[in-house]
Amino acid sequence: MQRASSDLKLNPHLHVVFLDGVYAAAADGSLEFRVLPRLSTNDVADALQVARARILSYLERRNVIHIDADVLRVDNALAERDPALAQLAAAAVSGLAPAGPELRRRPVEIAFDGRPGVVITAALSVREVGFSLHAATRAGADDEKSREALLKYILRPPLATERLLPGPDGLVRIALKRPFSDGTVAIDLDPLSLLCRLAATVPPPRFHTIRYAGVLASASKWRPLIVPKPAPNADHDHAHAGTPDSCGPPPPCKTTGSRYRPWAELLKRTFGIDVETCPRCGGRMRLLALITEPKNVARFLRHIAEPTDPPPRALARDPPYWRSRVLRRRHHEQSGQMGLFEEH
Repeated sequence: MQRASSDLKLNPHLHVVFLDGVYAAAADGSLEFRVLPRLSTNDVADALQVARARILSYLERRNVIHIDADVLRVDNALAERDPALAQLAAAAVSGLAPAGPELRRRPVEIAFDGRPGVVITAALSVREVGFSLHAATRAGADDEKSREALLKYILRPPLATERLLPGPDGLVRIALKRPFSDGTVAIDLDPLSLLCRLAATVPPPRFHTIRYAGVLASASKWRPLIVPKPAPNADHDHAHAGTPDSCGPPPPCKTTGSRYRPWAELLKRTFGIDVETCPRCGGRMRLLALITEPKNVARFLRHIAEPTDPPPRALARDPPYWRSRVLRRRHHEQSGQMGLFEEH
């Protein structure tokens, strides 16, 4: 569940991986995979219409929105419960900088941009009044690299650190992965505006952003019958193949559905960090000891001349709105416009 787009605007959307078929129980109790036909653009349009109707109906039942004719009215409960968070969310959705200490407590009205109807933007890609669905990405069953790349994209964070660059005049530049339709390749933000957008992307407490369903979920009874078994270890099998000096039968091979991956391999596959390679000479390193006792950790920190106590926590304060040059410039422009209006 992604909460932001590539420019860090608040844009809740889902990244979902589906199987292109279903599993069914055969007569002998085994499972067989039945491949479904390829998706068409009409199928994607039908799925979008059903999802849009169900999402709006769910939000209306929860009193989050109220739909009157062609106007969608957003409930004001968040502004009353947490006005600062509501202000940050509104600024992150619109793409504007925070409005300063002023809080607007009236409901937000969003007019539908056109009559209900699906618009086809590309093959297997459709949109309808604020909702969109893209289903053109597919990874074959025998293409392991494509499947891994697809899952990495599904689990990616909202912002990659290599796309965050220092911009001109003390601004922060976010380089877009792909240019927008208007030709925009990067956006510049005031540091305070960047922090406000990041704060709006943090999910609420106890909200799981990664969820599993169907036969691949951990609680599914069919999962052990579906996940592939690990390949046998050739060296292990050769060592226990049976020789004149061997005693007894070879130990049974491991038949569990998942394979253990060391923490170093996980770091390398996930973040591209090879902790087993020396950054100076390029040689291989090995783990000598794991320090967990606090007194040993403090002794090691003192040896390398590092502080052993954590820094004190700063006192809570309000956001420094008026340190932002973007907000000050907008405030002066609005003041100048109001002055001209009063003179007329």
